Amino acid sequence: MEPKTARFDPAALISGWRFVTGRSSDDAASDPTVDLSTDHHQSGWWAPTWAPDRLLEGYQTLTYDMPDRPHHADEGDGHLIATLIRHHPPRQRRAVLYIHGWNEYFFQAHVARAFEELGYDFYAIDLHRYGRSLQPGEMPGYMESVEEYFPELDACVERIRDDHSQILLHGHSTGGLIASLYAADRPKTFVGVVLNSPWIDMQGSALFRALTPPIMRGLAVASPTMALPMSENELYGRSLHKDFCGEWDYDLSLKRVDSQPIRPGWTRAVVNGHDRVGAGLHIDCPVLVLTSARSSAPKQWCDDVMTSDLALDVDRIAARAHLLGWHVTLVRLSDGLHDLSLSRADVRERYFDEIRRWDLAYVRVRAWQDRVSRDLDQ
Repeated sequence: MEPKTARFDPAALISGWRFVTGRSSDDAASDPTVDLSTDHHQSGWWAPTWAPDRLLEGYQTLTYDMPDRPHHADEGDGHLIATLIRHHPPRQRRAVLYIHGWNEYFFQAHVARAFEELGYDFYAIDLHRYGRSLQPGEMPGYMESVEEYFPELDACVERIRDDHSQILLHGHSTGGLIASLYAADRPKTFVGVVLNSPWIDMQGSALFRALTPPIMRGLAVASPTMALPMSENELYGRSLHKDFCGEWDYDLSLKRVDSQPIRPGWTRAVVNGHDRVGAGLHIDCPVLVLTSARSSAPKQWCDDVMTSDLALDVDRIAARAHLLGWHVTLVRLSDGLHDLSLSRADVRERYFDEIRRWDLAYVRVRAWQDRVSRDLDQ
């Protein structure tokens, strides 16, 4: 998730922007915290065997080690890892790969069960610096481009392909942005893409959306890892966890009630991703976009907390959905939370029902037509 509930302090940002504009490019180039490298395609290898998952009973994990991806200078020694999670060994020829959002990790076992009922073996990735992949000293969730996740996603896809002939890609929030860009850059890889409240445009007023990209790009030159001053709002987090007002149990150190620190380098990566969406992605398979029917920004507990998206602007998502590809279905669900799969029972049942109908109407029919076409060509 990307909490709209965690708001930037405009005065602090403008002050930081003025600081940045006073620095020369030579100063930025000599700053050891600024990574000027653009080559994110480095090698790695998988652990030899699947191991029992330490967070979800009955699940298994496989670690992808990336020794050529060193830690940021602010993190100390070491290198990045990613983690692939599955419920059981392969049973179906179809599989789904799930990408979590910001301040997240995979814990939604009921989502895995829903896809298994649809005939998909379920896999999820905890991206580097998240969840099971987060190591001591790392900055949780930090990235400097969306594309830096592509090598570990490539490794996951290659691993899943060993046992499955069709892969569906599924992403939530920031994971929805990552999934969108990845699917666009990997044509003929996926049979479909499901996006749960994807963060494909900036929320906030028109002025905020206009000012945020240049300010963040400026700050990211000088201090990419600086924790931005923010006013926290814990309403969304409190609406989810069973220790507060929700029904879900998860590790509050890996998915915080408030938010992980927001940093300029990370925000620049997000707005660069938004720019790519705005230019049009041309994803070559059917895309399903699901959001809540409305967004809200309450300051205190009220009915809106449990019946709307508190993190993103769903109208902005809806306005951009058509830019994702040639075949896009948009569904908006009344009373949905930001993570629709964590909404109350009747809403999430509608959520899974919409995925089920879309899958039957477009993904499986298309796969059947492709098989018939191949048979005729032979």
